[in-house]
Amino acid sequence: MRLLILGAGYSARHFVKMYGTEFSWIGGTTRSPEKMEELQSKGVQPILFDGQTASDELLEAIATATHILVSAAPTDDGDPLLNAARDAVAKAKPTAICYLSTIGVYGDHEGRWVTETAECNPTSKRSKQRLEAEREWLAFSKETSIPVSILRLAGIYGRGQNALCNLDKGKARRIIKEGQVFNRIHVSDIAGAVQHAFEDNASGIFNVCDDAPCPPEDVVEYAARLMGVEPPPAVAFEDADLSPMAISFYGEVKRASNAKLKGALGYKFKFPNYREALDYMWENGWS
Repeated sequence: MRLLILGAGYSARHFVKMYGTEFSWIGGTTRSPEKMEELQSKGVQPILFDGQTASDELLEAIATATHILVSAAPTDDGDPLLNAARDAVAKAKPTAICYLSTIGVYGDHEGRWVTETAECNPTSKRSKQRLEAEREWLAFSKETSIPVSILRLAGIYGRGQNALCNLDKGKARRIIKEGQVFNRIHVSDIAGAVQHAFEDNASGIFNVCDDAPCPPEDVVEYAARLMGVEPPPAVAFEDADLSPMAISFYGEVKRASNAKLKGALGYKFKFPNYREALDYMWENGWS
């Protein structure tokens, strides 16, 4: 099996770390020549892709890929891979394609539970772009009969990117907004969900999120207890002086359900909630 990754970032690199031995060859695109050596060190053949023009190297990788993992962000023009090499992907007929999206496509549901059939009304530009890219990939799948799974990810955390790290660096904040809850997902469970989707040649949409949507301050407080330190002072949302991106996150309240992922794909979470994940990282390494 040969894997091509579009956008070899945090989640994709973790997939390679956990399941890379399943593939005889792995290639990954990057926009930055400076990141090519890092990818090579992780067992990924780096391929430069500016998001607009498919090079001969990228077209060759597409032609021989059995599996494609798409993690690259869309633009106002749509999905970069479909724009640059739609016909090449269709001709190659890979066994399965997995597209990493976000539960942000649902928009605000006032704290209600949402499944994959819920109405999507995204508010942020990036989530609107993701929803449009999802639709492009689902239409491509229907036209070509190539299995495409859409994984809608919750807030990503894992080693090097978590509340323990934020506390250690003095960057953790305890922002209080009444009624606010978020889902999260450990990067190991993203990798596991991708592997299940590939193994099943899955098609359709799946929420990839934990079992414990909760207020963000709960996670910070739990991490502080593990570390034996005082949590940062509570700050009201109105007084937090957040960036426009952060404000957009707090403007959406929903509880995403992972029942379809567990039922249809039979996926068993390694870290079904943030407490188990933080416990594990505290004991086994978190930075």
